[in-house]
Amino acid sequence: MLCLRSLRLPQVGKYWKSTLAQSTSSHGVGWTVNLEEETRRGLAEDPSLDDIVNYYFNKAAPLVEEECVKAVRHGTYDESMKMFRGTLGVVKPCNDILTISFPVRRESGAIETVTGFRSQHSHHRTPTKGGLRFSDSTTVNDIISLAKINSFTSALIDVPFGGAKAGIQINPNNYSERELEKIVRRFTVELAKRGFMGPGVDVLGPDLGTGEQEMNWIADTYRNTIGANDLNAAACVTGKSQMMGGIHARKSTPGKGLFLAVEQFLNDADFMIKVRMIPGAYGKKVIVQGFGNLGLHVCRYFHRAGAQIIGVIEKDCAVYNTTDGIDPKELEDHMVSSGSISGFPGAETTTEKNLLFEPCDILIPCAIEKAINHEDARKVQAKVIVEGANCALTPLAYEILLDANVLVIPDILANAGSITSSYFEWLKNMRHVSFGRLTFKYTREANEHLLNSVQTSIETLFDTECPILPTQEFEASMSGASEKDFVNSGLYYTINGTCDTLRKITKDLNLGLDVRTASYVLALQKIIITYAAAGYTFT
Repeated sequence: MLCLRSLRLPQVGKYWKSTLAQSTSSHGVGWTVNLEEETRRGLAEDPSLDDIVNYYFNKAAPLVEEECVKAVRHGTYDESMKMFRGTLGVVKPCNDILTISFPVRRESGAIETVTGFRSQHSHHRTPTKGGLRFSDSTTVNDIISLAKINSFTSALIDVPFGGAKAGIQINPNNYSERELEKIVRRFTVELAKRGFMGPGVDVLGPDLGTGEQEMNWIADTYRNTIGANDLNAAACVTGKSQMMGGIHARKSTPGKGLFLAVEQFLNDADFMIKVRMIPGAYGKKVIVQGFGNLGLHVCRYFHRAGAQIIGVIEKDCAVYNTTDGIDPKELEDHMVSSGSISGFPGAETTTEKNLLFEPCDILIPCAIEKAINHEDARKVQAKVIVEGANCALTPLAYEILLDANVLVIPDILANAGSITSSYFEWLKNMRHVSFGRLTFKYTREANEHLLNSVQTSIETLFDTECPILPTQEFEASMSGASEKDFVNSGLYYTINGTCDTLRKITKDLNLGLDVRTASYVLALQKIIITYAAAGYTFT
């Protein structure tokens, strides 16, 4: 029996105590090995990313067991529980981890050794999918943890990928473009020749410090080396430019996906009553940490919905305007021209005030992991927090905020837009044709025939001329859905459907505002049922 008192849990989260107590059941071991120690580490003041992910996994796992036994029964209850508990033990660790070191000749003539990692968390669905990041502080444990998050996000939104992640231990600012190209191309070859890359095996994408250019290099390298005879070679990586097979609106979909997820909960009166807010995004005061690609588009979508962006935080300063708000487009133009948000004329600039602790309705940390710890959590005045960055809150901070009736939209839901758009790009590359291309002409002619048919019928009936003209909106869509339309429609359907299910799970399981546990329950349930349906190879 685990001793709750020895864990020194804060006086928060009655549900967590009952969850932990359930984990002492006698149906095998599986995921419960080292549970007490993992709980201690997860609730530490400065947990690792792996500690954070394991904490949330352990919190949801007991509920997943019961739900899976109800959904799929294998023999008796005890036999089913043993199987599902064992499967949870399979899901928890990372399946494959690759560490690569290789030499790179700098432009100065010096030879430097570069180290990179690739982790594949779960093969319940293939290919595995996850981005490549450049960071001199990244570790193999970070890459493993982020791969787990990708698995759970993909399962959550019904995207048929396993989770993966890659990282190269460099600061891209210290290298020329030519040197970065050599590093990326060599890393690609090293992954591919070891079986860690391929359209049906393992698919890369952009992440911290990387973007379209790096993805283009990866696609070109794979296509001209290991994948030279692979018809689907372009699908080995997503996030490419459109000329290289990328998809429309790839840059904006992460921000739009986050906004759609938050909007679903803002429009739910039951959730808004608990956080003492009026439903809807209109008029809400928003503070965003990070004004990169994600933060910029998050600001844009909230601004268009009628919310007021009152503060933006960057690494060197912050700008705020609590009276009139900040126009994201004007701030973007200022940043492009000056290289910083500092000195933006539409707001005050500060290097001393921490806007994370200022009064607002919605706080969105989009910059770094563990941006809010347990000490920060007691100072935060937001009613809704959205984890735009992975693991933006430590578990202890999360439990404190949960107890204070703060709604937290977790990272595995908030970042679903990125994986969704990656899935659409992968499908486009596997189909070898852009969405809508085969139907534009037929759809337009069909709509024109429809208008002509209506016009002919009316003129025949009333024996007079009666031209039927399309409205401006109908004229714009007469040729059918463009690639942009497909992406936006698919994103909307994916995020809204997932949020509908999560709200139901949260209410059915009496989780209050604990959307994160509901998210993990849903994701793990889908992964485990997939394993139950497929079985295990050679076991």
